[in-house]
Amino acid sequence: MASSTDLQSNYKFKLGNNRLGLWLFLFSDMFIFGGLLVTRAVLLGYTRPDLNQTLGFIVTLILLMSSFFMNRAETHMAHGNQKSFSRNLLVTIILGVIFVLGVVGVEWPLAPFGPGDGAVGAVFYILTSFHALHVLSGVILLVIVYRNSSKGLYSAEKHWPVEAGAIYWHFVDLVWFFIYPALYLIGTPV
Repeated sequence: MASSTDLQSNYKFKLGNNRLGLWLFLFSDMFIFGGLLVTRAVLLGYTRPDLNQTLGFIVTLILLMSSFFMNRAETHMAHGNQKSFSRNLLVTIILGVIFVLGVVGVEWPLAPFGPGDGAVGAVFYILTSFHALHVLSGVILLVIVYRNSSKGLYSAEKHWPVEAGAIYWHFVDLVWFFIYPALYLIGTPV
């Protein structure tokens, strides 16, 4: 039978590997988004899609607020406050869904071009759809974390899935802060 020291050492080893794996995944994902942003720069130059500026700003604020609540959720879990963790995580999930609906359900239909309308359409739809897919996968991950937390699977000492969800969520939010200016702010509208 394994001693508690052996179990603790094994847990720390697995945790270290999990952290490394997550950061390697995010690093590789960064290259994909970077390539898409370079594509935007090459194809559109100093022009940008003619998009609804107010809507772009609103969805950006929603995503920024979701990051704030995700940070609060993770902090509450690290301090063992399960009730506040759950409440803040639920707000993060709701804001993530609102963001996806705002981009895919509102911005896409309002765009004065389609995905097949040249470089502008291609760049806009590939950047927003790829990012929305990441936000949606983050929402699914956070729903799983929420469900598992309601079963009491996490504690202040052991909550790697919460930490991983928070890191992923902040990464996706950070990526948007490169996409937003590239699509909504830089260049003259075409």
